[in-house]
Amino acid sequence: MSRLARLEGSARVLALVKLANVGLVLVWGFAVTFVFVRVLPIAEFQAFLLLVAFGNFTISAEFGLTSIIYARLRRHWLGRGEEADDGGFRLEEMGVLFLFLVLLVAGGTLILLVALAMNWLATAMPLLFLLFFLSACLNLPALLAKRALAAVDGNFLWEALDCARRVLTIMLLLAILAGLDPRLSVALQLVASAVMIGIAIGHVHRRLGMRAHHWLSVRVGGGHVRRHYLRDIGASAAFTLSDIIAYNAPYFTIAAATSDARPMLVFDFFFKMARALSMLVRALVEAALPRITRAYHAGDRPRLRQLLGRALGAAMLFALALAAVLWGAGDRLFMILFDGQASIDRADIGLILLALAALTVISVSVYVQAALGRFAHLLARSLPFLVGSLVSAPLALLVFPRRFDLGFLTLYALTLLAVAALHLLSLRKLARA
Repeated sequence: MSRLARLEGSARVLALVKLANVGLVLVWGFAVTFVFVRVLPIAEFQAFLLLVAFGNFTISAEFGLTSIIYARLRRHWLGRGEEADDGGFRLEEMGVLFLFLVLLVAGGTLILLVALAMNWLATAMPLLFLLFFLSACLNLPALLAKRALAAVDGNFLWEALDCARRVLTIMLLLAILAGLDPRLSVALQLVASAVMIGIAIGHVHRRLGMRAHHWLSVRVGGGHVRRHYLRDIGASAAFTLSDIIAYNAPYFTIAAATSDARPMLVFDFFFKMARALSMLVRALVEAALPRITRAYHAGDRPRLRQLLGRALGAAMLFALALAAVLWGAGDRLFMILFDGQASIDRADIGLILLALAALTVISVSVYVQAALGRFAHLLARSLPFLVGSLVSAPLALLVFPRRFDLGFLTLYALTLLAVAALHLLSLRKLARA
């Protein structure tokens, strides 16, 4: 067994390298703000934030299609799928998805160019904005490369390549503060990302024994997709859209319910903690997915139960560690983060901790079941979360008008706890099926 194969086979090594990559992603996000707020005039920086938001929306518009490819390709790789003629995976599907992602980037770029030309996004540095948008959108083919490599037991290779890419782009970002032209920095980041993604896609191409015509046979691949798994695409898209709305809706419902800034800041604090925790949990679960998917497709239920229990237990350790930090220093962290504009009390923190514990269970379930292609199942469990997220603020205003902030957090935490219970039942049935 080669050294790379041994590294790929170690869940601990994979977990460590994925956690390192999560750290680099967080550092990169901080570095973008840290650098550009210092090199751009404040009006330019405000426009830049709108660009970042548009880039994030464009990336999310793939609606989980790469997760479908992962589930189908993983089943194919493990030899448990149907024959291609019976609806199983075809290599041409890779070309269809790649074309879709390219068209998505092209559409977003066209919208950005129109916004710049019409001065809807006012900037004196249109080339910088265009380059940064393209650099951000490369995360779409990067996501395809990541999921495809993971499906063919190439997790460690992807994480190593992505870590190298992140380190290089962070260095290029910081070089702007040393005098490097921002446009040159972003252009070099674009090239570095393209090279790393190209290496990863090339590795998938060789492992699957693909030929050039597999990438170019869009008609064959598109027909196969249309005939055999439009239902999965619809469920995945609906689930992704439901999740996006559910997680972001409180920003708008709170704003509609009250002009007081404090409830919004408290929710934003929870949102930031939730995002950090979910990234850590995702890294942990992805490290275990090769074994979980292998056990599932082999029908090894005792092993699957063991692996699911370990994943849940390890994820809860992350949640407990974050809970200890927030219980001990959450109020000070809140004051620092929001520059003393508001304060947070123990009741708020306690409810946030309950919500984070529930979110941990939900995250493990979503990452595991998406990897197994259970998108319709996930959609059914996302709808209660969507409803609870939408009604928590107006209901809190009606029932707790004097303590709206506490009422909202209570209802939101109860929603997450109820949804977590549904996901626990779902994982139990999955393990015992």
